Amino acid sequence: MSNVSDVTDATFEQEVLKSQLPVLVDFWAPWCGPCRAVAPVVEEIANEYTGKLKVLKINTDENPKTAQSYRISGIPSLMVFKNGQPVEQVVGAVPKLTLSSAINKHI
Repeated sequence: MSNVSDVTDATFEQEVLKSQLPVLVDFWAPWCGPCRAVAPVVEEIANEYTGKLKVLKINTDENPKTAQSYRISGIPSLMVFKNGQPVEQVVGAVPKLTLSSAINKHI
């Protein structure tokens, strides 16, 4: 079972900005090779941080409003939100250690 859920423009505020837990949001698109490459890493992070971190994916093609509001210009773009604010951003298919380090600062 996946610990990674999808979020949309319509559900972003409730799922991310109002979350009690820190949230990792994966901004991605189906045509993006690096997005597919980083997906297993995002899944591993979701499994390891269960109960400490919410992990969500948002398809930037289907949800352009949210991507534009956070000035997402390159994907994959992995953004950590805490208390409704973006606090960290990692762009590109990065190693798990890089992503874990970015997350650990905010948990």
